[in-house]
Amino acid sequence: MDTETAPLTLTVVIGSNRHGRFGPVVADWLLAHVDERADLTLQVVDVADTGHLPTTLAPTPEATAALAGITPKLSSADAFVVLTPEYNHSFPAGLKNLIDWHYTEWRAKPVALVSYGGLAGGLRAVEHLRQVFAELHAVTVRDTVSFHNAGASFDDRGLLKDPAAPDAAAKAMLDQLVWWGQALKEARERTPYSG
Repeated sequence: MDTETAPLTLTVVIGSNRHGRFGPVVADWLLAHVDERADLTLQVVDVADTGHLPTTLAPTPEATAALAGITPKLSSADAFVVLTPEYNHSFPAGLKNLIDWHYTEWRAKPVALVSYGGLAGGLRAVEHLRQVFAELHAVTVRDTVSFHNAGASFDDRGLLKDPAAPDAAAKAMLDQLVWWGQALKEARERTPYSG
């Protein structure tokens, strides 16, 4: 396969670590969409699995061990989807901590955002994440997927009650992500990004 047709490596970051979190329900829906695509290969980083990352950003043995399973998945990614809930009008502290432990891994790569929450559907968290990723020289794609009143959108089996609009939004978002992922990958290969 040449570069133009090779699947992009996509890392999905599940951004909630709260006890009783709803994130895995939305993540399962998202991962099913990614799995259907021949133009993406999937890796997952779950913030809930990063409990040993201190907020001091100190390279302790525990932090080094936790990063060993995370950093390679971020570094090797051609693109990202970050799945976030909204906590107090923003995104979770655990997600911010995971983002802050990395810098070059995000640079000159596209990031798509999927959110969930109550009335706002996590969109305030998305707008804050756009600012953070701009500072890290990442490119957020325009289209997002957001689940307003997420708990009521899925049934007891974790399936969407009305999947038409979210499924269409996921396709549009992933199509944009693939375009940006391919374009930025080719640009990085031609000229390494120096920022």
